[in-house]
Amino acid sequence: MGLLEKVASRNSEDKDSEVAHVILERLGEGATAVITPTRVVFASITAFLILSASLFVLVWVIPYDNVDVDIVYMQAGSGHVVLAELDNKGSRTLEEVTLTMRFLDSDGIEKGRSDFAIGELPAHTSIAGDDLEMIVAGQSVWEQYTIEVILNYQYYGGGDASERWTHEVGDWTREVFVDEVPFSLF
Repeated sequence: MGLLEKVASRNSEDKDSEVAHVILERLGEGATAVITPTRVVFASITAFLILSASLFVLVWVIPYDNVDVDIVYMQAGSGHVVLAELDNKGSRTLEEVTLTMRFLDSDGIEKGRSDFAIGELPAHTSIAGDDLEMIVAGQSVWEQYTIEVILNYQYYGGGDASERWTHEVGDWTREVFVDEVPFSLF
């Protein structure tokens, strides 16, 4: 490469560099005039509202079933106590809900039973209390027992659902179980 070619190449690089600097200066001046702190805050609030609305739609509008039964087992001085909480985490009302808890000895003989029924359980609602409590008095706290939980309900559209869970108890004075119905969308 000759001397003239090097000088021509250097001049074109200098011109390109100057043009690039001019463009950057103009972009920088235009950006600071358009992007202000007020607009940044407004855009952030708008993005937050859009995200919140999307979550609202997912949780409250799109139909899904999600039911849990929480069971607490405790040994008492003269027997056993079983407490339950029925939680409809879904977006649809459950109808004709029945929850049966049975307390069985090691031979499968029923030692206690609790039946609960409610006409409907609204969406995003849980229920607990005396009606979901089973006290089994007079049974030894030194033996193994089984708690059987049966949940039946009608979901949106008239379909029937039925779940059954069993839990072996007796090793510990207090145990907690969470029984979940499989998540169902639409």
